[in-house]
Amino acid sequence: MIKIGIGQDSHPFDSHKKLYLGGIVISKHPGLKGNSDSDVVLHALCNALTSAVGQGSLATYSDKMCQSGITDSQEYVKTALNFVTKNNYQVNNVSISIEALKPKLEKHFPAMKKSISKILNIAENSVGITATSGEHLTTFGKGQGIQAFAAVTIIKKT
Repeated sequence: MIKIGIGQDSHPFDSHKKLYLGGIVISKHPGLKGNSDSDVVLHALCNALTSAVGQGSLATYSDKMCQSGITDSQEYVKTALNFVTKNNYQVNNVSISIEALKPKLEKHFPAMKKSISKILNIAENSVGITATSGEHLTTFGKGQGIQAFAAVTIIKKT
């Protein structure tokens, strides 16, 4: 059996933080506002993973983790992945779309894919990432933050 999950997350910029996307640091650019490292890519991925197995959204577990000092979004993905594996599924494929006027992200895709594939224990070619500038149409297209969408397919373990 195959299931699909979709997730989304967005944050405005915060010039006092580092920018984390897909589990890596993007240097020379302001970070994103939030209680954790505010990695919108990994947050969208968490929501996609939990929605695929009918669990709650990111805040249902990350708020408590953050309050206890866990602010690394990679740990949130591991928790979301645990919901998937407890339901006897495994991740098959991940597709991520990022909307941001700035920074330009394409050169960071290989490192992001490597990071995400390592967290999920899947092949790098099972992680797809695209980006759009937003063409000045939305808050993110106007350069005020970053938005990410994630879709996952999960398959029943054999």
